[in-house]
Amino acid sequence: MCSHYTALKKQAQLEKYFRARGIPLPPKSDMWPRYAGPFIRRPLEHDAGDEAVPERETVVGRWGMVAPGTAPEKLKDAEKLPTFNAKSETASKLWTFRLAWQHGRRCIIPAEAIFEPDWRPVYEGKTKNPVPTRFSRADGAPLGIAGLWDRYRDAAGQWQESYTMLTINADQDPLFKHYHQAGKEKRMVVILPEGAYEDWLTAPVADTREFLVPYPADRLVAEPVEKAEP
Repeated sequence: MCSHYTALKKQAQLEKYFRARGIPLPPKSDMWPRYAGPFIRRPLEHDAGDEAVPERETVVGRWGMVAPGTAPEKLKDAEKLPTFNAKSETASKLWTFRLAWQHGRRCIIPAEAIFEPDWRPVYEGKTKNPVPTRFSRADGAPLGIAGLWDRYRDAAGQWQESYTMLTINADQDPLFKHYHQAGKEKRMVVILPEGAYEDWLTAPVADTREFLVPYPADRLVAEPVEKAEP
């Protein structure tokens, strides 16, 4: 499960790698749950027949999905839930994610890198704490992480955007199976190949699961880093 990543810092990168434009990026690129970060989606007006509407847009939302039907008095509790990741096996059924899944509100989260904990040095007695590890693409291009987005009303009744990263089982993955705690299920976010970006955003809902597959381990680089705190 990913709870820390580095978002893209420059709009030029969004246009170059993701063909997406939008509002200015947030000043913070070091992302933790509940922070405001950029994600890419089809514009809400994509079916209006207006040629001026772009194929993709970048918007900023809360990293951590809040269900659209959340009552105002329950917002504080909903905002505390760990909804920054969604298990692909159950997302279509859970209250927080099911409407986004059923309506095909898929998005791409652009990232320079993601971070996961390496517990092996702890078990080997080399350190008391897990070692944060940075995962990035070997070719230097940004990661395009598959996600879901939705809208909810805040306490003032205004619409707000939120998003989550989709994850899959990684027990057998050559790379990610080595991370997280022993005895617990291994998970990894879904990293999309560039050639799948358009189809991921536009494919029928029934085809969603076809995209939820591991990214080739030999195309990623894992590097230990100094521990970073939110």
